[in-house]
Amino acid sequence: MAQHQSSKKRIRQDEKKRVRNHYYKKTTRSAIKRLLELEDKADATKFLPKVVSMVDRLAKRNLWHKNKAGNIKSQLMKFVNTMG
Repeated sequence: MAQHQSSKKRIRQDEKKRVRNHYYKKTTRSAIKRLLELEDKADATKFLPKVVSMVDRLAKRNLWHKNKAGNIKSQLMKFVNTMG
């Protein structure tokens, strides 16, 4: 167990950060799932920028690799563009 005050503080900060990062990742994954379940192209086109913004934020915070974020955004845009 940590003995120094700074080590204890670091443990507290890391736990808060872990919970916050989990929330960001989970909400983004849920938003992606919701977008892929949409059937109306107008709704999907309207919702796409919000999801792309969430993915970009995860990449900016280094929670997802930038290439993973790019691949996901590409997949989502392709999905929306090919909707009938």
